[in-house]
Amino acid sequence: MIGDFTYSEFFSILAMQGFAGLILFSVFVLMALGLAIIFGQMGVINMAHGEFMILGAYVTYLTSTLVTAYLPGIFPIYFFLAMALAFVASFLLGVFVEWALIRHLYRRPLDTLLATWGLSLVLQQLYRSVFGAREVGVTLPDWMMGSVAVSDMIEVPINGLFVMALTIVISIGVYFLMYRSSWGKRVRAVVQNRVMAGAVGINTKKVDRMTFGLGCGIAGIAGSAFTMIGSTGPTAGQLYIVDTFLVVVFGGAGSLIGTIASAFTISQAQSTLEFFLSGSMAKVLTLLTVVGILMLRPQGLFSLNIRR
Repeated sequence: MIGDFTYSEFFSILAMQGFAGLILFSVFVLMALGLAIIFGQMGVINMAHGEFMILGAYVTYLTSTLVTAYLPGIFPIYFFLAMALAFVASFLLGVFVEWALIRHLYRRPLDTLLATWGLSLVLQQLYRSVFGAREVGVTLPDWMMGSVAVSDMIEVPINGLFVMALTIVISIGVYFLMYRSSWGKRVRAVVQNRVMAGAVGINTKKVDRMTFGLGCGIAGIAGSAFTMIGSTGPTAGQLYIVDTFLVVVFGGAGSLIGTIASAFTISQAQSTLEFFLSGSMAKVLTLLTVVGILMLRPQGLFSLNIRR
């Protein structure tokens, strides 16, 4: 016996908490991948990143509503369409924001923090005006409902499995885009030496704009995934922005492997501690542990050698 639980019950609960941590890990990775591209590659502190995620969630909600009303025949596969639209909407807004605001603030991190924080407030009010203050949810296709029985005491929700599979696909796609494509080479060239990259003919302004848009677009996909595990409201993005920055900084800015490892560590720690403690205490202990590690290793778990 462990407390009031038998050994079988205790380890089953730990397994369930571990899987809940994997779902949280998936959301963290999808959010942090976009932020790692923006913050790690461009040095821009984007406090409105959560609002780009919520834009993707609202696009998914609108797609669900419109398909249900006008195109019920494609409802079983509408979620894939919704994710594509969420990416496009967040990408285009990101490109516009970079052109209208961010490009004037490069190499001024405090100014980007304040400007994007103001942008987040504007977007929150815009969402509140358009969609209302109440939280909304999407209707999932039947094949995403239910759970898979792993054992007599452990059941895994199907939508959680879908979110994890989506995370794996997006992570692999980002890896090949950043490290195995000609565009990724241009991005890394601009990060390592902007002046030299411009001298050899790389359009650094276009690279910046597309990079910022890509990071925002991935946040939009994270918003689509978020609708499967939570309801969408104007301020829902702010619940994840601090944890997402924590994941990026702890993993090492600009490191894809570090981002994934950091997201896994933090999500599993929070999920496991929540079983023994309250949710707020779990966050506090996780934060204190991460801060302590960063004091010993300020560059994060993984670091890149970048010429400034």
